[in-house]
Amino acid sequence: MDQIVVRGVSKSFFRAPENKKKSDSQLLEVLQNVNMTVEANEFVSVLGPSGCGKSTLLKIIAGLDKHFAGQVEIDGRDVTKIRIPVRYMLQKDHLMPWRTLEQNVLLPVELAKGNMSEARKQLITHLEEFGLSGFEHYKPHELSGGMKQRAALLRTYLMQGDTMLLDEPFGALDEITRMQMQDWLLKVWEHHRNTVVFVTHAIEEAVYLSDKVFVMSARPGCITRCINIDFPRPRSREMLLETKFLDYKRAVLEGLML
Repeated sequence: MDQIVVRGVSKSFFRAPENKKKSDSQLLEVLQNVNMTVEANEFVSVLGPSGCGKSTLLKIIAGLDKHFAGQVEIDGRDVTKIRIPVRYMLQKDHLMPWRTLEQNVLLPVELAKGNMSEARKQLITHLEEFGLSGFEHYKPHELSGGMKQRAALLRTYLMQGDTMLLDEPFGALDEITRMQMQDWLLKVWEHHRNTVVFVTHAIEEAVYLSDKVFVMSARPGCITRCINIDFPRPRSREMLLETKFLDYKRAVLEGLML
């Protein structure tokens, strides 16, 4: 069953040249005829060079940018006509420095005016699953980079919606922490099986995590290739050494050069 359908999406911005009049603004085409389909409970990655419109595409799917050509549907509903709840995480953790980890994580419940007392009880289990037990009263500056990202992801999980949109969540982490976070994310995803659209510019990360990789061209971004990743789950680091894994990386590279 298709959960996300993107048809013919194009997006342009008007950019005013420096030291020139507003009337001289130039049209900057960011996305061009993007088409993609994501099935329910599927983990897909959108990969492409910097500036190709990956984050813009994610904002459009999230319903945060309604000014585009084409059509985007989630569960058969047009995102420009109805607000469809999604779980959306930006590139940085954006934890509020004056709040504790618990207060940061429960922000979605607080904003939705939910039952905070019940949420705190349930949070005990979530903190253990996300490797954050015992740190609920710590402030962000007292946490490691990986812990802050896990807290941000837990906050994202507590949002409403069946679709998770993750915009390069591990991009700022060192290589070892990044690998640890990838393995941890897969473990959590195996348990919850949400539909995930994961934006990245790292080829190995995309192939390792995903059921499907959408490769985008340079700006104006369009989908040059859709690659189905036929590795069994749960995933193992040993697959990175297989010839099949290298073949997938080669296919992604070829898509980037189209």
